[in-house]
Amino acid sequence: MAELMNPGPYSTIYDPACGSGGLLIKARLLFEQRSPDLKSKAPKLYGQELNPVTFAMAKMNMFLHDYTDSSFELGDTFRRPGFATQGAGLKRFDYVVANPMWNQDNYDDSFYDHDTWNRFVFGTPPRPSADWGWAEHMLASLNEDGRAAIVLDTGAVSRGSGGKSSNKERDIRKALVENDFIEGVVLLPENLFYNTTAPGIILLLRRNKPAERKRQILIVNASTYFVKEKPKNVLSDKGIDAVVHVYHKWESMTRFSRVLHIEEARATDYNLSPSQYVEVSGRVKHRTLEEIADDLRVARIERELADGELDRLLARLPP
Repeated sequence: MAELMNPGPYSTIYDPACGSGGLLIKARLLFEQRSPDLKSKAPKLYGQELNPVTFAMAKMNMFLHDYTDSSFELGDTFRRPGFATQGAGLKRFDYVVANPMWNQDNYDDSFYDHDTWNRFVFGTPPRPSADWGWAEHMLASLNEDGRAAIVLDTGAVSRGSGGKSSNKERDIRKALVENDFIEGVVLLPENLFYNTTAPGIILLLRRNKPAERKRQILIVNASTYFVKEKPKNVLSDKGIDAVVHVYHKWESMTRFSRVLHIEEARATDYNLSPSQYVEVSGRVKHRTLEEIADDLRVARIERELADGELDRLLARLPP
């Protein structure tokens, strides 16, 4: 996620569900690694965490890395966003990186309907899952050129598509797609996370896509790029490099990535599941018996012609 964001100097990076701050630290370390002479211009880090113990760990991590210019808040980001001012609204950042808890069911319609921060303008998430609520909060926290990388449950990009009745998650996806805020979806390998064996996705949001990317979405299936370790799988370096390559080059690669036009997403009822668009199994396409028989007939004729030519050549040889 740090590689995908590739933060620039004097930028700001925000994680509204920061845990101990690992995603923020990775992003800043990447900047320092690539720009060792620009440490004074390094991105500033902002995070909010609900759990007081984990919040204390995040603060300690910042101290240990000498990131004293970072800023952290304790509390429920949905109910009390720490980087916001009444009247002025949410603070807006250059980058957001986050891995919020999947499928939270803490918030009902009344909460979303009475939000005072103008975050959920593209729809109200269903009670069983706040996944798209997180996405809307992070989109609202981006400045005009901001970008976000968010880890979500794989089902978040497909639930509700193709159904006959309306679906709140599908309706939010539709709104974000049609407003051209979804830049990409990356399918991760299974068994990467400690609280589940299910694969996740990285949802990429962008406020203002460059001209060559407008009305397009990059779909990446990185599900096979992992190394088996104990107790969990690890996304391989080769997989990371491949994802970063196709994202920055914005290109389709066989069995890995596809640049999807919004019209194609519309045709699938806004199902953005990478496995629907990028096949990685390499399954053989079976031909009909008629096709096979035709090929055999052509091969037989070609063999007979070759045999005849060989006989003529042999007849010319001296005895």
